[in-house]
Amino acid sequence: MLRSSHRAEPRVRRPHRAGRSRGLIAAAALVAGAVVPIAVLHGGGTAQAAGNSGDVTANLFMWNWTSVASECTSVLGPKGYGSVLVSPPQDSIRLSGAHPWWEVYQPVGYDLNSRMGTEAQFKSMVASCHAAGVKVYSDAVINHMSGNDQTSTDSYGGDSFNAGSKSYGQVPYGAGDFHGYPANCPNSNLAINDWNSQQQVQECDLSNLNDLYTETDGVRGKIAGFLNKLIGYGVDGFRVDSAKHINQADMADIESRLNDTQWGGRPYVLQEVYPGSGGNLAPAAFESNGSVIGFDFAYAVKSAFQGNIAGLKNLASSGGLQPADKDGVMVTNHDTERDNSTLNYKNGTQYTLATEFMLAYGYGAPSVFSGYAFNGHDDSPPADANGFVTATDCSSGSWICTDRVQGIANLVGWHNAAQGKQVANWWDNGSSAIAFSRGSAAWIAINNGGSALTQTFTTGLPAGAYCDVVHATPDSSGACSGSSTVTVGSSGTATVTVPAGDSVALYGAGTSTPPTTPPTTPPTTPPTTPPTTPPAGSVTETFHETETAPAGQKVYLVGSPTALAGWNTSNAVPLSSTDGTHWTAAVDLPASTSFEYKYIVKDAAGDVTWEPTGNHTAATGSSAGTLSDVWGQQSASGSGDNQVAVTFHEAKAVPAGQAVYVVGSIPTLADWNTQSAIALTSPDHTNWSGTVNLPPNTSFEYKYILKDAGGNVTWESGANRTAGSGASGTTLTDTWK
Repeated sequence: MLRSSHRAEPRVRRPHRAGRSRGLIAAAALVAGAVVPIAVLHGGGTAQAAGNSGDVTANLFMWNWTSVASECTSVLGPKGYGSVLVSPPQDSIRLSGAHPWWEVYQPVGYDLNSRMGTEAQFKSMVASCHAAGVKVYSDAVINHMSGNDQTSTDSYGGDSFNAGSKSYGQVPYGAGDFHGYPANCPNSNLAINDWNSQQQVQECDLSNLNDLYTETDGVRGKIAGFLNKLIGYGVDGFRVDSAKHINQADMADIESRLNDTQWGGRPYVLQEVYPGSGGNLAPAAFESNGSVIGFDFAYAVKSAFQGNIAGLKNLASSGGLQPADKDGVMVTNHDTERDNSTLNYKNGTQYTLATEFMLAYGYGAPSVFSGYAFNGHDDSPPADANGFVTATDCSSGSWICTDRVQGIANLVGWHNAAQGKQVANWWDNGSSAIAFSRGSAAWIAINNGGSALTQTFTTGLPAGAYCDVVHATPDSSGACSGSSTVTVGSSGTATVTVPAGDSVALYGAGTSTPPTTPPTTPPTTPPTTPPTTPPAGSVTETFHETETAPAGQKVYLVGSPTALAGWNTSNAVPLSSTDGTHWTAAVDLPASTSFEYKYIVKDAAGDVTWEPTGNHTAATGSSAGTLSDVWGQQSASGSGDNQVAVTFHEAKAVPAGQAVYVVGSIPTLADWNTQSAIALTSPDHTNWSGTVNLPPNTSFEYKYILKDAGGNVTWESGANRTAGSGASGTTLTDTWK
């Protein structure tokens, strides 16, 4: 929304309205911070197979197009950002002298020559971001044109217009394309006098801006044509500026005219709807047309980080937020940072920690805001004498590149790894410090206090050494500097010191550190032939591992039982192979016993490469069993007593060239990773089935998806399904929803 010196919409915080609709698209049950599958949050239910799978947006406010392209390539893509939001790209009014930022929110034409660059540069930027795996969302100013109180007839793209006569030649629009008095707005000066009147809010002029007559077919068609032009250049979605001031039926009609995006699926729509009004003007009333900007989340986070962050524990279940599948959460944006209604870069560590919390908590679709330094409300971004925005220089102090801050940028990967996992293992000190995990995938501690905190935390992570990604960026093997390494013990606990105004964050595969010196005595030589029967109280467990080892290297097995070398790689169990890819070994282990294990590769010099996952977990039964694994995939499926068969049946008529898959919340069901989803088979393309071996008595969530030949994914609707494997397995019979 425009934030000029004109009278702006008041923001009155009101209690959350109970009983609201949860929207048309629900992808996951939101319980204590569970996240929603990304394909549903962004893209209308179809995964963007060509792009990053993440749902985090980098909001690069007022960055010019060449700078956005560079950021996509060098930062956003590599760090796992799923999308970038860019400022309004259409031509806009240009004032003489100073060039306030809000010029770009006063459009005068729908061509793409603007303060941020030319149409060709915009098109090139979108292509560069797509090449980096980053979707592009455009801020869309479609409620109004320029202000009727502005005398300038100059624009950045050279379009001809006259705001006073409501003439915009490039579109073209004339006086009949705008709301007027008394036919639409009841006030002769066209001002909004009653912010609770839907007619005035949606048919009068917001801050003297010429309000488009969106009820008419001609205006709807021209707006849709503009947005389709952007989609044709590769734009994947829109932030709809001043969406509260567009009647919901008008917006629905405009959306119905939009094309699918280049990467497949419907354009993502994020609507600016300030809270403070009820009924048809409340944010919930706009959810049928898309998501809404998370002012609610930003206000709650500011209150907590300037007070008591322990209260954030129940944020997701408190009833004070929009539904997660409709909430475009943020810590700040270009409007709220200027009126101090939310945190901003001037709040220092509170701002950084709040952004890290947003990424870690996993509610809604988060947006990380990067703008520029300002003193006055209307200050221009760094620009030349003609108002054209100059290149972003993050080292200059003039630009605030929050998306690059190490802890925040690395938390994007943390956030992506935790997708589908619920908030667990919550800890707080009642005031300024909190810690929590996302299932067993990731853990964070945040200290908003004025002194360092040392505490033994339950992390929920498998045992191992982890890189603190707030203070170091792991290398390709997951290793980082010693001072930034945190060791998680076998019980999942870690003693961590969190500095004042700082955080510690762990995720990924913990690596067990090999001994620095060899054993003082050589290992006992194994028998040349295996015993004909296992020792009393033992069972034979056969391990199969798929890994193509380089020439001169072999795969070994190491784990927590003594028979698996007690994690001592010097005594690791060698596996045999006839082709260098499929490896096997049979080991006698204690019966009916849980254990952990991993595979390693050794070269001729004895140098060790660890499998890049967390520890595998399994349990022997009362008789022989088999475990089959693939290098780097944290799952164990076998036929022994430690696994049970779960059969999935799904009824869904599917066109030729598509197939049904199942994916879920545990490693054996791909941890929500659609690329590794379990394929089901069907004799008639209508009745699909498949059997997966899972740990017994294990609860899990799951959903069915469709994949086409190009790998594009469509999720079934509704909340995640829930089930348990039982003591002896189970059969699940479902129908696509």
